[in-house]
Amino acid sequence: MSSEAPSFLIIGAGVFGVSTAYHLIKKYPNASVTLVDRDTYDAESRVAASWDWNKAVRADYDDIVYCQLALEAQDVFKSDPLWKPYFHETGVYWICRSDYAQDVINNYKKLGRTADLAAYPIEEARKMYGGLFEDADYSGAKEVLINKTSGWAAAGDCLRAVTRKAIELGVKYVAAEVSALQVDKNRHCSGIKTATGTILEASHVILCTGAYTPKLLEFSAATSGFAELRAGPRIVAGGITTGMWKVDDESYERFASMPVGFQGYNAESGAFIGSLPPTKDREMKWWGQTIFKNTREVLPGRFISAPPNERDYAQWKVSGKLKEDIQYASNVFYGKKSAHWTHEKHRICWQV
Repeated sequence: MSSEAPSFLIIGAGVFGVSTAYHLIKKYPNASVTLVDRDTYDAESRVAASWDWNKAVRADYDDIVYCQLALEAQDVFKSDPLWKPYFHETGVYWICRSDYAQDVINNYKKLGRTADLAAYPIEEARKMYGGLFEDADYSGAKEVLINKTSGWAAAGDCLRAVTRKAIELGVKYVAAEVSALQVDKNRHCSGIKTATGTILEASHVILCTGAYTPKLLEFSAATSGFAELRAGPRIVAGGITTGMWKVDDESYERFASMPVGFQGYNAESGAFIGSLPPTKDREMKWWGQTIFKNTREVLPGRFISAPPNERDYAQWKVSGKLKEDIQYASNVFYGKKSAHWTHEKHRICWQV
């Protein structure tokens, strides 16, 4: 890097964008670091996938690269005063229908990491945690992976806290819709153009644009004339439904310290399903197994999967079929235990 102070333009202020800005300003305190996002960081509702009630924080991956990266992130959540208040080490309960548990355990061994991590026979696991998961769907399951060092984080609160800290350190935050990248004839990206026509430039442009990425690259290919900018099949936007249900007082007392639950279905039967512990407001979260595309024409003759055009991606407009997906997720974890829990809200989470 040259002796001249670098400048960074980071598009997207979700977890990837904010974390990138935070670490850059810490490493290069004299640099110009700017975050650009369509929403203000403290907005009541945002389209970023990481803006959410809560998210799992785990390193239980059968891919060793993911496992190592997640362990590094988990170390930060457990030790850094900025992140630590938002992490809850409840553990995870993963119903495995493959060799997933053994692959995860082996990855920990290969990486030289110790953890309260083990695979349990089905009948033994059903009795654990006071029998919380005794009515779960164990069809085709081989064993249950329990990692007591994993857990969940209050995602939205954490994202706001890290954004505020980054701004305190000198990061600029611009709320604007990005319409295209600025690419010169030498194929060098020097900045972005907003929907209002404002040009923002920097020596480094970093895209952390999530589900908006394919659409942004389509627009940028059209304005620059460089078709190779298109994402094509490399990056595809998809939606998945999450839901929150209000648990009654009796259930809350029983479920408050539960682990994060995972139904590890095989690829042939559908994506894995997750359940997170109730928040202090007694709301328990699930996500369904249906991952869907929204293919539409974004430019004449150009069809890609992209979130709806509405300002908020229509994230709160959830169809009856997708709501059934969340009800199914509830049933395969808790069966009759969830019969009297009342519906609160549903959200479509768009990601790539």
